[in-house]
Amino acid sequence: MKYINPVIKGFYPDPSVCAANGYFYLVCSSFQYFPALPLFRSRDMIRWEQIGHCITRKSQLDLNGCRASGGIFAPTIRYNNGRFYVVVTNTDEDSNFYIYTDDIEGEWSDPVNVNRGGIDPSLLFDGDKTYFMSNGEDDFGESGVSLCEIDIETGKILSPCKCICKGTGGRFIEAPHLYHIGDYYYLLVAEGGTEYGHTECLFRSREPFGEYESCPHNPVLTNRGLGGYPIQGAGHADIVCDKSGQWWMVNLAFRQISRWRQFHHLGREVFLEPVYWQDDDWFKVGADGTSRIEFKVNDMTCTYSDAPEEYPGEKWKLDPKTACYIRCPNYDNYRIGEDGTIGLKGTGDKLNSNGNVTFIGDRQHEFDCTARVNVCTENLKPSVKCGLTAYMDENNHFDLAVSKSDSGAVISGVINIGGIPVKMNEITVSGKKAELMIKAEAQIYKLYGKDGEQWRQLAAMESKYLSSEVCEGFTGVIIGIFCEDDSENADFVSFIME
Repeated sequence: MKYINPVIKGFYPDPSVCAANGYFYLVCSSFQYFPALPLFRSRDMIRWEQIGHCITRKSQLDLNGCRASGGIFAPTIRYNNGRFYVVVTNTDEDSNFYIYTDDIEGEWSDPVNVNRGGIDPSLLFDGDKTYFMSNGEDDFGESGVSLCEIDIETGKILSPCKCICKGTGGRFIEAPHLYHIGDYYYLLVAEGGTEYGHTECLFRSREPFGEYESCPHNPVLTNRGLGGYPIQGAGHADIVCDKSGQWWMVNLAFRQISRWRQFHHLGREVFLEPVYWQDDDWFKVGADGTSRIEFKVNDMTCTYSDAPEEYPGEKWKLDPKTACYIRCPNYDNYRIGEDGTIGLKGTGDKLNSNGNVTFIGDRQHEFDCTARVNVCTENLKPSVKCGLTAYMDENNHFDLAVSKSDSGAVISGVINIGGIPVKMNEITVSGKKAELMIKAEAQIYKLYGKDGEQWRQLAAMESKYLSSEVCEGFTGVIIGIFCEDDSENADFVSFIME
């Protein structure tokens, strides 16, 4: 079997996975975007389909005023006794909570709070007990991975919270996951920070509260020693067993824009690694403990069900299952027609604010892609500014902005870096529509407006200025359309990426 990483492309960090009812299910972080917690389904761990989100109602989550790269961090998904659970951190409220459902494609519950601090929470269902863990301080002020027993019906804590692991000495011990496999409790943790020194380490104990011993070949996964390799930042992992008894690991990593240019702007993506159990009851991961672009796995398949499954190709038109809104969308301001038309009404908030700007988009999945949209200008009001954007956060985005003047529609190429907008060029076009195009390559974005039959470049900027290394965030580029006004509409047609 051969497969290519990443298995899920674009800004889908902090993956967690479980198996149930003939499928694998996977969730990821969403930060300030809504709906929250993207949810995927797969038969084979390689081909994934996004089937929706776990948080879809404002009663579940209020992201009003959420800072960029704040909000919803590092979920864990688990299945127990016919019910799915996702436990997660809301960093803007310093709270941990879980939601649940008996119908994975239906609605999820309102949050059940767990009165424990820390981030990156996880659950272990072990017989008739449920354990909750996170990275933070225990009841005695000791920092590391903290574990306690909870009542899964109420979230109530049933035992003292104890620090069970401090890691191997790397900074930022994070993303703990605990598994009861055979005679041992196995603990996976990330160390080093979700950057170029990221690692995944393994520990085990005979009892859930320890003591834990460190795997002799820790870290079990890292790319920190692969200088010049395009995949970096491997870590923050979860493991799952398929129906044949083969174990697999999902983890985040990121693709650099080139071999020797250490910038990434697509975000942290989902990678898949084979797990190899050893005779001493430890396991090894991937290609000698590293994450690679291509894996050839001899005599191994990754399956959970024998049932055939048809998988859709890439969906480049705006898909409600994958679409992103910023913070708290007012759905009354969005009109999405089956004929490809999209109507947006502004809220008064701007792209450059931490408010609830009217915006809808999708993640950029490839370095090289083209996004196009037409703005209907015939009835566009002078107070409206709308357009197409490659958006990293409110301070860093590259825009094609359309406004109305007495002589026609004005298309401006605007580069926003560090909260400073700079208008590069503009054209005025006549007719009933303004045609916009963003062409992305690994190292550059080029922004075009159509003047008659000719595309004119209105701005260009290096992609590194939308990278995490420059912007200091945890997200990735989303390409979308926006409207800035508090009373009027903007109409779009034919929004596609290819």
